[in-house]
Amino acid sequence: MKITERLRSAFAANSRQSRERAYLEQSVSMADLERRQREIDRGLFHATARFS
Repeated sequence: MKITERLRSAFAANSRQSRERAYLEQSVSMADLERRQREIDRGLFHATARFS
């Protein structure tokens, strides 16, 4: 694996985690938080990580 590919995948993972955390922090109740966690588990941010 090339070094650039390794760097790109490392930054993509961090970026996705940052977006997930920010999304969870916007929840307004426990029910909202749980719904958002389920959305993330279903892949809400996985598809967008490939394009960043």
